[in-house]
Amino acid sequence: MNYRPIISTIAVMGLGLMSSFGQPAVAEGPTPHQSVSHYYAYPYLDVAPPAQTPAPEGYEPFHIEHYGRHGSRWLINPNQYATPVKELSKAEKAGKLTPFGQEVLNTARDIQNKSQGRLGELSDIGAWQHQAIGRRMYKNYPQIFRPGTHVDAKSTIVIRCILSMLNEIKELQALEPELLITTDASYADMYYMNHDHDSISKEWRKKAKAGPLKEERAKYKTSGKFLSKLISDPQFAKDSINATALAADLVNVLGNAQSHSDQPWLLEEVFSPEELHTEWMKRNLNWFVDAGNSALTGGTQPREQRFLLRNFIESADTAVVSPRTSANLRFGHDTMVYPLSVLMEIDDFGQEINDLSLVEGRVNDYMLVPMAANIQMIFYRPAGSTNPDDVLVKVMLHETERRLPGKPVTGPYYRWTELRDYYLNKIGTTD
Repeated sequence: MNYRPIISTIAVMGLGLMSSFGQPAVAEGPTPHQSVSHYYAYPYLDVAPPAQTPAPEGYEPFHIEHYGRHGSRWLINPNQYATPVKELSKAEKAGKLTPFGQEVLNTARDIQNKSQGRLGELSDIGAWQHQAIGRRMYKNYPQIFRPGTHVDAKSTIVIRCILSMLNEIKELQALEPELLITTDASYADMYYMNHDHDSISKEWRKKAKAGPLKEERAKYKTSGKFLSKLISDPQFAKDSINATALAADLVNVLGNAQSHSDQPWLLEEVFSPEELHTEWMKRNLNWFVDAGNSALTGGTQPREQRFLLRNFIESADTAVVSPRTSANLRFGHDTMVYPLSVLMEIDDFGQEINDLSLVEGRVNDYMLVPMAANIQMIFYRPAGSTNPDDVLVKVMLHETERRLPGKPVTGPYYRWTELRDYYLNKIGTTD
């Protein structure tokens, strides 16, 4: 069985969008690892992200605004672990499993047993991901993470997010013991850290899922061909096995093996590339309806993140007029990173798509919400200046320089006052 080597494989594959700065993001996937959507492990664990563009002469980084998804985790829903065991046990009891089918069932049982008491919790690889991000953050911006810098870290109240925060902070503190670090995880911050309460947005989503999404998803039917690898009797498989449910949760369980250092990688042995693409398309379409920019949902979904974007702006305003270096780090969920990327118009992810058949290749979920997904806004200014007009900013999506709305001063560097005004005008002055 293949265990640890899959981690290096994930890293080498990347996100399918690592083009040169200024070029459109190109989706080259999904690879089998990417086909599990938001279970795709962060690709930069054993390899470094793309090199960064040097700052303009005379400018140095002084502040970071950040929102990061928790790292790789155990599955949340116990039924995801239970369904493969339940369905394949039928064939086992009837003596209809192939030898490989028995191996898959044994693996599913073992993983289910290990998941007891750990649903939704951070995995070992999830911790490593945030440790690596913290190390690179320090290495990339030593001017910020120096003695006396205030690092304010906040998490949602969910334990996997808190532990992700602590793993990242631990690395920063080890590299610079004299950082002034504060941490918190409070209901008081949840209105912008994990906001999904807009009744209007929910109503639009409901309508889109009952109509256009249902119609488009119907094009992607589970064929059940994979069952021939697991079950020796085709008629028994047809009569007794729920192929659609089994496929969905086998993809979940076997695909999420990339979140753990001790689980075998069997996904590609069970499913063909065509079958994985079918299962992925259902997920990708769901994600777009939940978080993308479309008239089908009234353009309301990204706007749910106006509270978070406003918090970025208000926090940055304080930092810009201060002579001190600082960083505001937030740790939360994929349901925030995807729509925030759309709202901020990072690369082409903010484009409006009203025909769901056109989503694939334009806004693919694994490009936005791998485990440990993160958005970093890095602020630069001339040494000694506290004039907002002097400030430049660039945005990193998964530690990779990306394009923003408006015209850059140079490369990935934009004038903060212009970008700030653009975003404030976009989200409006009222909540």
